[in-house]
Amino acid sequence: MTEKIATRQAYGEVLQELGKEYENLVVMDADLSGSTKTAEFRKVFPERFFNMGIAEQNMYAHAAGLALSGKIVCASTFAMFATGRSFEIIRNSIGYTGANVKICATHAGITVGEDGASHQTFEDIALMRTIPGMTVISPSDAVSAKKLIRQAVAMDGPCYVRLGRAAVPVYYKEEDEITLGKGKLLRDGKDLTIIATGIMVSDAAIAAEKLAEEGISARIIDIHTIKPIDEEIIVKAAEETGAIVTAEEHGIIGGLGDAVAQVVVKRCPVKMAMVGQQDVFGESGKPDQLREKYGMTAEDIIAAAKSLI
Repeated sequence: MTEKIATRQAYGEVLQELGKEYENLVVMDADLSGSTKTAEFRKVFPERFFNMGIAEQNMYAHAAGLALSGKIVCASTFAMFATGRSFEIIRNSIGYTGANVKICATHAGITVGEDGASHQTFEDIALMRTIPGMTVISPSDAVSAKKLIRQAVAMDGPCYVRLGRAAVPVYYKEEDEITLGKGKLLRDGKDLTIIATGIMVSDAAIAAEKLAEEGISARIIDIHTIKPIDEEIIVKAAEETGAIVTAEEHGIIGGLGDAVAQVVVKRCPVKMAMVGQQDVFGESGKPDQLREKYGMTAEDIIAAAKSLI
């Protein structure tokens, strides 16, 4: 896990590949193509790229229209502007109509860093989960981002894909199988389960190693598809390990923790702890410093695990 690549960079690279495979693929951006990496697509397919300007609601309305006319649309901006500013349009024009739009939003979570509280969104997964029929995807690294974006483009219907600004450890290998809608068992264990998503997957792996040194056996599951969530892998973990820690770079309200808890309380109630943003805004700073201050590190996962055991 030494190499680090931002998931937004992987998005830009896979867009070029997909553009060659899907002649009806259209990419849109809200004047942030250098940051979201959609500029990579524009270099190769300028006739299928549309810069809609700083008008995110307008962009998603146009994206819906293009999709309902037979196009596959990847429409990108920062997560704050995609899910916050454009929620009504995404709900009514994309979600309600089932339009084939992939909302690929970058710069999510605390690792936006120096851009500060106004740009650090911890509500995006929660907002997108509430829209009926919306698939919600949170890749953990560059490899899983490419694989999951490919599958999102291949499926028919609206998707939200959560991508980050900062370079993060590459956890997966190219040959690893990653399937949309299915959680990935990364490490078996018997004392508890750590269910992570996004950039917290690599932290979960570090936490499990350190816990093992203390004689605590932790199972690790990557839930990259938040919706529809893989209930079976969660229930099996609850039954076999008896305790669950969730870890996410998102608010614990409405995010992965809530999604897992809904499954657990319905099918196999066990003790749970949630690692994530604790109902507070962030601030400007270095990503790693902010993750430490706001409790989203391997050490925080370890502490949560010990609290259950």
